[in-house]
Amino acid sequence: MVIRVFLASSSCSVSIKKSQQDVLQFLEANKIEFEEVDITMLEEQRQWMYKNIPKDKRPTQGNPLPPQIFNDDVYCGDYDSFFESKESNTVFSFLKLKTRQTTKVCTCFYTPPPLDCKLI
Repeated sequence: MVIRVFLASSSCSVSIKKSQQDVLQFLEANKIEFEEVDITMLEEQRQWMYKNIPKDKRPTQGNPLPPQIFNDDVYCGDYDSFFESKESNTVFSFLKLKTRQTTKVCTCFYTPPPLDCKLI
C-alpha cells in the first residue's frame, strides 16, 4: 500500500503550497511511504483524481483542489480532512494504514538497596 498525494507543482496559491508541504512533511517525518503525483504535468492523472473522488466529497462548485490523498486507489480525503485527523491523532486511520505498534523500553537502572542495609 502506497499513499499517493495528488498535488500541483505550479500552483500560484500560497495556501495550496503550504497544505501540500504540510502533508509531505508529515509523511516524511513519520517514514510513511508515499508517491507524489503532479496533476499539472499529466492530464491523465488529473482526470483520474477527479474521477476517483467520491461525489459526496467533491466541492459544490469547481474542481477539487490539491492536495488530494489516496491509499493506492482508495480515496482518503483532502487537506482539511488530513488536518482534522492530525489534530485528533487519527492520521493512520485516515490514511487507512495499520497503527504502528510501539514498544516501551525501560532504561531505568535503579536497584533498591538490600533489605538488611541501613541507610545513613
